[in-house]
Amino acid sequence: MKQVTLNIPDNKYQFFMELVRNLGFDKPEDICIPEEHKAIVRERTLKSKANPDRLLDWNQVQDNFRFD
Repeated sequence: MKQVTLNIPDNKYQFFMELVRNLGFDKPEDICIPEEHKAIVRERTLKSKANPDRLLDWNQVQDNFRFD
């Protein structure tokens, strides 16, 4: 599946969303995120708030990522 990111002017947002719904492209509301995944994210968030130095700056590490 492809993903598209759009910037919609504030005054056109409601129109755009109505169009998306009418075309059947709205996101499914029945997406279920397992509680185990939520718990992992909550734990990592708490650890990062308790120790912000554990976080890496994206601008410093982004060039180290490779997409093969």
